[in-house]
Amino acid sequence: MGKKIQKLKKIRIHREGNDTLLYGLIFIIAAGAALWYGFDTKWPFWLFIVVFGVVYGIVFNFYQCPVRYLNVEDTDKIVVAPADGKIVVIEEVEENEYFHDKRLMISIFMSLFNVHANWFPVDGKVKFVKHQNGNYHKAWLPKASEENERADTMITTEHGVDVLCRQIAGAVARRIVTYAKEGEDCYIDEHLGFIKLGSRVDVFLPLDSKVMVKMGQKTTGDQTILAKLP
Repeated sequence: MGKKIQKLKKIRIHREGNDTLLYGLIFIIAAGAALWYGFDTKWPFWLFIVVFGVVYGIVFNFYQCPVRYLNVEDTDKIVVAPADGKIVVIEEVEENEYFHDKRLMISIFMSLFNVHANWFPVDGKVKFVKHQNGNYHKAWLPKASEENERADTMITTEHGVDVLCRQIAGAVARRIVTYAKEGEDCYIDEHLGFIKLGSRVDVFLPLDSKVMVKMGQKTTGDQTILAKLP
């Protein structure tokens, strides 16, 4: 697609987590000080610090929005994982909303312990972005792809292949953020968006794509190659 334009959003901690992390830190400091000065013994303080320190660390990791670069010179026809997580679906599905034919669907489930930033899976141009309200079934269930709240981003590659990336809210997640804008060029290494709490991302590919992952495999967003387009 010509020279790759670096227009990355250099966000280390996602803005969605700013208030949560700030207020959480204030609470830990205030409560810790109260326990330190309020008791003659220090074990309540240390117990509090250990428990809430672990919880804060998990939340901090969750709200990371890392900048990553795929160490591949030619990204033509490569499909990368749009999220950290685990492969929960690799199957042929009948996609009747946009393609009206069979597609290869690869799904990644993100647990609470994964970074929840999302990346573009392919280089191309954003054809459209659509958000649909829905239910909040557990993200790993098959019906979640069609019935849950979701954001669909269709990307057309340089060779005219349409790839659909679907961000899906889970049983706890209540907010999907999508950076993609219709008509914009997009590239592997760029952030597509962010989903709060447990959730899932589906990628719909042509049937003759070559799958490079297997069921249950852990993925790293923008690093794990999911497939190669025909």
